[in-house]
Amino acid sequence: MAVVQLTEADFESTVSSNPFVVVDFWAPWCGPCRSFAPVFEKVSEDHDNIVFAKVNTEDEQQIASHFQIRSIPTLMIFRDQVIIFSQPGALPESSFRELLAKAGDLDMDEVRAQIASDQPDGAA
Repeated sequence: MAVVQLTEADFESTVSSNPFVVVDFWAPWCGPCRSFAPVFEKVSEDHDNIVFAKVNTEDEQQIASHFQIRSIPTLMIFRDQVIIFSQPGALPESSFRELLAKAGDLDMDEVRAQIASDQPDGAA
């Protein structure tokens, strides 16, 4: 699957309509971002079931601000509209592949249950 460029207009719809989305927050002037780009592209070719997307933080400052992106590149993984991973820094290919495998193995029912148990119950 080709890597898609996300904008404010299509970010939410992309995440909400796909069960597994990996987002690379980057900028054209960022050396580590440019170094990671070929790895991101190469790994994307082996995962037809995952949407690989890029957000140019220079052009899409609203998205970067919303997700409090302070350092780039930052990788963010969404499964069933839940952020399950968010971390700055470029990864070597082997680590990136391992991360995707672990993300794919997560039991999202367990993740949602954990999120629900972490929420305040509203009791006074």
